[in-house]
Amino acid sequence: TDPNTDPMFSARVSRSVQGVGFRAWVRTVATRLGLDGHARNLADGSVAVVASGHQGALGKLLSQLENGPPEATIQSVTVERSDAEITRQSDPLGFRIRF
Repeated sequence: TDPNTDPMFSARVSRSVQGVGFRAWVRTVATRLGLDGHARNLADGSVAVVASGHQGALGKLLSQLENGPPEATIQSVTVERSDAEITRQSDPLGFRIRF
């Protein structure tokens, strides 16, 4: 993906999403969709997901985040920023888990 032209978003996923393999699940889904970015745990128990790629793939990821894996209980998915509001960090291409 081209970080200068591809859409991006940052989302916060809340409820029982830590300690259930949620970040690894997000990485698997995002990688299958060809997205770049990362997922990381937040201090409040939610997970932050930052992704970039084709708009259709981003929409599919958001839809998947709303359902989550069977082990997780999703309360809400809040898109906090999108498109040009996000400045791409020095992440390598691909989707990563951040600690």
